[in-house]
Amino acid sequence: MARMSEPSTAPAPAAPHRAGFACFVGRPNAGKSTLTNALVGQKVAITSNRPQTTRHTVRGIVHRPEAQLILVDTPGLHKPRTLLGERLNDVVRATWAEVDVIGFCLPADQKIGPGDRFIAKELAGIKRTPKVAIVTKTDLVDSKRLAEQLMAIDALGRELGFEWAEIVPVSAVEGKQVSLLADLLVPLLPESPQLYPEGDLTDEPEQVMVAELIREAALEGVRDELPHSIAVVVEEMNPREGRPADKPLLDIHANLFIERSSQKGIVIGPKGQRLKDVGTKSRRQIEALLGTPVFLDLHVKIAKDWQRDPKQLRRLGF
Repeated sequence: MARMSEPSTAPAPAAPHRAGFACFVGRPNAGKSTLTNALVGQKVAITSNRPQTTRHTVRGIVHRPEAQLILVDTPGLHKPRTLLGERLNDVVRATWAEVDVIGFCLPADQKIGPGDRFIAKELAGIKRTPKVAIVTKTDLVDSKRLAEQLMAIDALGRELGFEWAEIVPVSAVEGKQVSLLADLLVPLLPESPQLYPEGDLTDEPEQVMVAELIREAALEGVRDELPHSIAVVVEEMNPREGRPADKPLLDIHANLFIERSSQKGIVIGPKGQRLKDVGTKSRRQIEALLGTPVFLDLHVKIAKDWQRDPKQLRRLGF
């Protein structure tokens, strides 16, 4: 006698795990680094209210049960005036060619300008990679201004012959819609097992991150008197010998390179106070990053016109 089949009690197959790379682009000071830090939940990219702060491609890693989102933070694409500027633009374009999704950051409080169009035109030439428009700094505008910006961004894509995969307004500072952004980026990644071990937040070498924290502290508060001509190189980073195991100390020796002797006084400050403040501030950040007490030794050196000199650019890591 035929038996009726029992209803299946097997669990529904789990959604496949996804992992891949997303890169944030945008003109300088569009909020890319702040957004990277907000998504990762910890500082991995340096932020500054000055344009052109990011020089290294920082990868921040967002771990979720169903996905791993690796964020590539690039320098702002801009019309280059120096060899350094040209190299930074090359980094951006090389990164775009390798990622699974591109997030274009446009600040809510600024109208779409020539710099944004310059980037959008470049993006229009990348056919296969999905593009997400991210409207940053929404905490700085009211709902009417935000709606206008969303419509302008939608129109920009249509005008250049492509469609945004998503348009997402966020405020990284207030944490608004940051996890929604991650929810929308994840489905655009390929199916893949984890690419990095659980718990890793970045693949930047510690020495590079330490140098960036020092540079961030050095840039703060100098505003327009110091152009972006500070490079920081960590020369040595070693545990102090002869310390008891429960009282370790890490010795870090770093050089701040500037282009002209007139900038030296600005960085050092009256009676060395400014450099001392830079040391105090960056030491706190470095100790939080590395989880160990640090002795930080900073020196200011002149590398004349290094942004235009291929040999010096190589020596300073560009």
